[in-house]
Amino acid sequence: MVVVKRALIPEGGATVVSVDSDLAIAVFRVGGAFYAIDNRCPHKGGPLGLGALSGSVVSCPWHGFTVDVRTGVCPRNPVLKVRAFDVEEVGDDLRIAIDSR
Repeated sequence: MVVVKRALIPEGGATVVSVDSDLAIAVFRVGGAFYAIDNRCPHKGGPLGLGALSGSVVSCPWHGFTVDVRTGVCPRNPVLKVRAFDVEEVGDDLRIAIDSR
């Protein structure tokens, strides 16, 4: 489990949390709700947490590949996706469940 302070994630923005050498998670705030996905774009591995957010869809800053932060699925090609993680709000904290890979 990863714990992140809610205050670190601005509305319509994201923060990136390193879990280990193989995994970083991008945590987004959209409409007051929090979502967490693998920070690595399925197209070329770009940093999704640094991408532009439009509604619930983030565009990878490297090539514009899009991912819905609520599901981790690419809106244009649902076969392509990143891992999405459950986020639980507990007081000022967000608890992100990391399942076994």
